[in-house]
Amino acid sequence: MTTAFDPIDLAGTPLANRIAMAPMTRSRAYGPGASPTPDTALYYAQRASAGLIITEGIQPSVVGQGYPNTPGLHTTQQITAWRPVTDAVHREGGVIFAQLLHTGRIGHPSLLPDGMVPVAPSPVAGTGRVFTTTGPQDMVVPKELSEREIEQTIIEFATAARNAIAAGFDGVELHGANGYLIHQFLSTNVNQRTDAWGGSIHNRVRFAIEVATAVADAIGAERTGLRISPGNPNNDITENDAAATYSTLLERLAPLDLAYLHVFEGPDRDLTLQLRKAWPSTFILNPFTAPAATGPDALTLIEDGTADMLAYGAMFLANPDLPCRLAQGGPFNTPDHTTFYGGDQRGYTDYPALT
Repeated sequence: MTTAFDPIDLAGTPLANRIAMAPMTRSRAYGPGASPTPDTALYYAQRASAGLIITEGIQPSVVGQGYPNTPGLHTTQQITAWRPVTDAVHREGGVIFAQLLHTGRIGHPSLLPDGMVPVAPSPVAGTGRVFTTTGPQDMVVPKELSEREIEQTIIEFATAARNAIAAGFDGVELHGANGYLIHQFLSTNVNQRTDAWGGSIHNRVRFAIEVATAVADAIGAERTGLRISPGNPNNDITENDAAATYSTLLERLAPLDLAYLHVFEGPDRDLTLQLRKAWPSTFILNPFTAPAATGPDALTLIEDGTADMLAYGAMFLANPDLPCRLAQGGPFNTPDHTTFYGGDQRGYTDYPALT
């Protein structure tokens, strides 16, 4: 029987176990020009016993930033700043992928250079508020991307992927989930286009396919993963035909032979199993356990074949040596939700490991 503690080959990269550290926004890119700091290197190195670390979302362009103090991978300064992070993880024997996150309409002009506004497939504002340096702000009507701007955005993803490899990352994960730009193109409420990028399912999956293709061409499919969240309404997303949309998406992605698919699961386990059956390579699952965080009970999802790997978020945030703790059944540190975003070392690098 396969367990979460068995090694796995990830498209040619050997992983020590099947426990992934899920991507988590920490909003602590206090270095010059939205770059990571030495604390970032320590934070990820502490968690290098993960089979795979997937970083916090990293914007591939200036306009892709939707939250304060999130890091980028679109300048030489940022590439240089990420190198000590990847070096620190590799010294500890870890494997680390950079998650490329373009937030699309989720953001605010106050987070961008003067004159820039968030962008999206269509000029449809999200409901709710977004956190900014001056507190919560209503989301604005985003600028609709022209076809030329869509093509440029795809190029920016590919360039950021090359930058990630130059910074020492082992690969990248494209964030196509949780209501951000790639997910906005997949949706039926944000994507109201009538051209070749919207309308039919075939057109709505096009952006995701072309971004994945461009990145795989740039750095290799074996270094490219994709995260999706089928049927997840986060950030005011509607998917009227999620099963058909994601079946089509996976059918068209399969020939690319990507390293993995990472599913942030909603309550529909049947859909997860459908996607699991359709996906030809490594299947990483961040299982639906709401309202609780994913815990030790989820390990059985590896044993019964529901997933090849499991992604842990809050539990990994609070337990830097999580694979060891899971293997021996605990004890587990309790996450401090008040220190999740921003701040200093507290709730970041000070969670104790087992002695």
